[in-house]
Amino acid sequence: MLYYFLYPLAKYHTIFNVFQYISFRTIYAAITALVLSFVMGPYLIEKLKVLKFGEVVRTDGPQSHMSKAGTPTMGGAIILLVVVISVLLWGNLSNMYVWLLTFVTVGMGAIGFIDDYSKVVRKKKGGMRPRTKFLAQVAVALAVVLVLYYSKFNTVVTIPFFKDAKFDLYWFYIPFAVLVIVGASNAVNLTDGLDGLAIGPMTIAAATYMLFAYLVGHAKIASYLHVMYVPKAGELTVFAGAMVGASLGFLWFNTYPAQVFMGDVGSLSLGGALGTLAIITKNEALLLIVGGIFVVEALSVIFQVGSFKLTGKRVFAMAPIHHHYELKGWPEPKIIVRFWIIAIILALLAISTLKIR
Repeated sequence: MLYYFLYPLAKYHTIFNVFQYISFRTIYAAITALVLSFVMGPYLIEKLKVLKFGEVVRTDGPQSHMSKAGTPTMGGAIILLVVVISVLLWGNLSNMYVWLLTFVTVGMGAIGFIDDYSKVVRKKKGGMRPRTKFLAQVAVALAVVLVLYYSKFNTVVTIPFFKDAKFDLYWFYIPFAVLVIVGASNAVNLTDGLDGLAIGPMTIAAATYMLFAYLVGHAKIASYLHVMYVPKAGELTVFAGAMVGASLGFLWFNTYPAQVFMGDVGSLSLGGALGTLAIITKNEALLLIVGGIFVVEALSVIFQVGSFKLTGKRVFAMAPIHHHYELKGWPEPKIIVRFWIIAIILALLAISTLKIR
């Protein structure tokens, strides 16, 4: 919005030229999201307390979690709100990719809100029916992927570390991209089980894709690095910057011991946005590295459920895997910080693929 109002004033004074630069708008989108989080966070947390939107803790989980019962949840609404406001202020709203990413973020957030509301307010055990929730996620992702596909979006998928490993999936790109978006959304959701555990790696992953969006959207840099050039994708740098700012702002209140939990409204929306960023920046496979923490968390649940159904035995003491380490005696802060460290290492590894081919 500011881009349209202020950039035209460049003909009167050169200072307004800065609004044409993605880097400038990304910085201020992040700052705006961070400041809005600090300003709105305490008010919304207090509002959640008044409404008694408290976390429902699993009785079969680590007993240390029982003290968290009643902590305000659905705080991810803060993230969702400040990201959208920041993007509307600093983004180029004529860019189709910005609107598609906004649609996924808000759509997944709406599904998460309904699920949270069912659990917290209506006291419905488990929230939405899993099948209904999954189909709703697929519908949101499919809508975006179809728009991309029929706008002649590149359906080639590259493999990290291999310069010439490229595969054109053609029409099969549609279910593949839907899987990436829905999978990322649910993987982040599964990771959100300890104070700051999900939002830390999310901040790191968003910052990583912020870099990738800028690189693939710049023709000369993309050519130099031999990465796929995606015209107009650079504008998603602003969106990713807003995600980074909002995530840092939320972490201020979510760090151990948490004042608020993000709930499904936050985890589903952030995960969906991350998956969509991976799709549009043509770094789909790289999400396995960048979001390695989320991948491992999701796989731990799949292995646990699969093993129990097939053999009657559990692979882990409890899934997702962060609960396994809790039951092994690791203090919660140790698990959280170590997972953050791993997320940073994975992000650096992913960035190194720009040169290691």
